[in-house]
Amino acid sequence: MNKLDVNPAALTFAPASSPHPGPAHRLIVLIPESKADTAHTAQKIWELAKAIEGPVQFLGLSKDAAHEPGLRRQIATLSAMVEDENISVESKIELGNNWLNLVRSEWQDGDVIVCFAQQNAGLTQRPLNQILESNLHATVYVFTGTLVEERSHPSWMYEVATWMGSIGIILGFSWLQAKLVQFSHNSAYVALLYISIFVEAVSIWIWNNVLDHYAGK
Repeated sequence: MNKLDVNPAALTFAPASSPHPGPAHRLIVLIPESKADTAHTAQKIWELAKAIEGPVQFLGLSKDAAHEPGLRRQIATLSAMVEDENISVESKIELGNNWLNLVRSEWQDGDVIVCFAQQNAGLTQRPLNQILESNLHATVYVFTGTLVEERSHPSWMYEVATWMGSIGIILGFSWLQAKLVQFSHNSAYVALLYISIFVEAVSIWIWNNVLDHYAGK
């Protein structure tokens, strides 16, 4: 069952019927490599952990060793902000890209999972919460508005499009200006020449801004 940013105070769990109940339900929080709004995220995790009255298990998945230190620092900071005398915290970080396998190795029946709205997984890049819910039949809470958007580095296609577009604009206006120079004795054509230079500069600026807009999406 997926839940989007519900009020933790509304969560209730029925008491165990066994006289010797098992360990308390854990809150398993899946931390991506993307930067999170630490204070906001920690507050939400703390409130949810208080509501279920269980410990917190942070799980981190890093695609390569180069990004692991940053992920480890992020989890360490969240752990320090969430842990108190009533909430114990553990953490585990692995290298790889298979969230489902990592969660399946840790998840126990009754645990509550937390992930972020921007987290996707699998070849089709489905939302991670949908994958976990359909495969584990677990309760998954989705935090929205807590990850900081990071602009990706421009791809080679973006670089090629930028240069090709700019060169095309320059060549086109160079041809036009060469034609206007032939009539340089006419003041009207001289004015058009200067206008074309201005329009050329504006066209290059617009082209680059249009590509920047779509590359940033």
